Amino acid sequence: MAVDKKLALVAGAGAGLGQSLLARFEAGGYHPVGLGRTQPGVPVGDFHMLDLADSAAVPTTIAEIIAEHGPPSVVVHNTAELVIAPFTEARLEDYSRTWTSMVQTAVLLAQSTLQPMTRAGGGTFIVSGATASLRGGARFSAFASAKFALRGLTQSLAREYQPAGVHVCHTILDGIIDTERSRDLHGLDPAKLMKPDDIAEVYWQLAHQPKSTWTHELDMRPASESF
Repeated sequence: MAVDKKLALVAGAGAGLGQSLLARFEAGGYHPVGLGRTQPGVPVGDFHMLDLADSAAVPTTIAEIIAEHGPPSVVVHNTAELVIAPFTEARLEDYSRTWTSMVQTAVLLAQSTLQPMTRAGGGTFIVSGATASLRGGARFSAFASAKFALRGLTQSLAREYQPAGVHVCHTILDGIIDTERSRDLHGLDPAKLMKPDDIAEVYWQLAHQPKSTWTHELDMRPASESF
């Protein structure tokens, strides 16, 4: 194993925030590795295409990455599965799908990385949340229930691994991230959208906080967003 750069691992590294995160950490001297179901056009750094909810593929793939590059210094969980439906129309499989996509993937990612990070002396593990992490809205019952669970999981991981030197942080992205898909879907003024590169800069700062001032939860929103 030849390691010349720190490893930054992003699960959910599609177009938008995922790629911006990899680009920011690459610019900061890290070796960026992305994981996801769909490969973006020209991915930043290395990209491994896999189902992040696969209990066999995720540990195997991450073990291979660690064998080549060493334990990650930064890990970001950035997966999402948005379901919007009135409660009477939401199916049980919608709840299962959101939990699998956002919570099961985080469990597998954490199980595969936190112990190696601890043995290597620590690192940063960041989980991307949303407005629904704190507030369940009408027609968002499936999405919010999974985001609530993800927030609780992150709190538990922080309390268990922070004493071992791993900074576990939950971010609340209170707004719409600016991507081609979100512009088509929501039809909002781009000036009111969250810029992926700007979010990535905040993640970079979180990953480099001194131990005396670690942030566990941070909310971000455009200046125009009410809260």
